[in-house]
Amino acid sequence: MRFYLISDNIDTLTGMRLAGIEGVCVHEKEETLAALDAAMNMEDVAVVLMTGKLIALVEDTVNTYKQTRTAPLISEIPDRHASSDVTASISRYVREAIGIEL
Repeated sequence: MRFYLISDNIDTLTGMRLAGIEGVCVHEKEETLAALDAAMNMEDVAVVLMTGKLIALVEDTVNTYKQTRTAPLISEIPDRHASSDVTASISRYVREAIGIEL
């Protein structure tokens, strides 16, 4: 089982790829919906990571998936638009996910 990232930011995507997490970078609502549908149907994906901006963009679809599907889990990660320390948050996610300290 693996993680899969849907990001609106190439820097987040690159950082996660360095940690072994594949994904896509999208910007528009239609792209985001297509990427989410594809990720939700990947048999080997256990957790779909999405940036907060993209979750807000397709919130109804995310909520529907969360209410009707038990797997994969959809989890929000901070992105460059977050008000918190993004570097520390992403490092914590990577550490918890795969046990590597960045």
